[in-house]
Amino acid sequence: MNSSYIGISASKFKRLLDYLQRLDLDDRAIALKAGLNSDAIQDVPDNDTLSAYDYSQLFKQSVLAMQTLRRPLPWGAGVGSEIFEMLCRCLIGCNSLGEALLRAERFDALLNPLSGYKISVHRDQGFCYLRYHINPLDVDEVFIPSDWDRSDTYHTVMKASGLLVWHALCGWLIGRTIEAQVMQVSEPSVGCAYTSSLEQLIDCSVEFDADVNQLVFSEDFLDFRLVQTADSLEQFLKNAVYELILSEKKPASTSAAIKSLVGLDFEQGMPTFSEIASKLHMSESSLRRRLLKEKTSYQILKDELRCASAIDHLNNTDIKINDLSYVLGYTEPSSFVRSFRNWTGMTPKMYRENSSF
Repeated sequence: MNSSYIGISASKFKRLLDYLQRLDLDDRAIALKAGLNSDAIQDVPDNDTLSAYDYSQLFKQSVLAMQTLRRPLPWGAGVGSEIFEMLCRCLIGCNSLGEALLRAERFDALLNPLSGYKISVHRDQGFCYLRYHINPLDVDEVFIPSDWDRSDTYHTVMKASGLLVWHALCGWLIGRTIEAQVMQVSEPSVGCAYTSSLEQLIDCSVEFDADVNQLVFSEDFLDFRLVQTADSLEQFLKNAVYELILSEKKPASTSAAIKSLVGLDFEQGMPTFSEIASKLHMSESSLRRRLLKEKTSYQILKDELRCASAIDHLNNTDIKINDLSYVLGYTEPSSFVRSFRNWTGMTPKMYRENSSF
């Protein structure tokens, strides 16, 4: 088996297909659009695993089918829906996670009458409180079939699933896992097994019957730069559920975290190694060991960021080469030209001339 394979229990596939049937949607046709055979899935033992990628495709087609009911979708913060896609497109141009969450807050406030849910962001004493608001009483009864096995617990599942999606989405945007302090669900617990599964997914304690439905994490994460681009967003939107599963299961990359923190804007100067270690809540020696394990160094990362920033400026602005060298932190333009030649095999002037064709 491929080491990158991620499995989802067959029972989860079957639960989704069963739910579609209870909504009077054609589960066989929906599965077929996802490239799957619903009858074959039913033959797989519940405890066996199937591809998480296949589940993502099935989920996406299910959401598209549910959208035809013309009612706000209550599950998972609308992941896979057109509104979720519009949200992601609005966020991708932001510089930092903090900026992205503020934009998401405004977006949700505008679309709340259509979506039925929204987030709000609060800061207090060094922590960020990311709150997910949805009123179970506003959920259309078509999504809560009376004979459905979760009809009595959907309040909890609905609110928790929204927090899970936002936790994963934030991590995807900055290229590293958000280390949550606690997840608080403003609904009753639905059993030890469900609680355990949530805690494994989010890697923190989960509290129920809370006053507020929210994720709590260090506000330092709000300063992290977005590492995703318009190109990577297109891939993400094709397989959103799968990409979110991947982002939660991948170990945090220290290199990606540093690139996320620094970004490509050096007007305030490049942070020192000590400042980066402090932001990541590590000692300098621990940070060096992490980077060594990833076969890189802060100097290498700085060069990669300078190169990316230089290329961005040369492609998209008319900045003079001498001015660009100072923006990137070089005291002498000749040093920048020499570095750029080492990175790309050509001078900044040659690169700009070639890219203009």
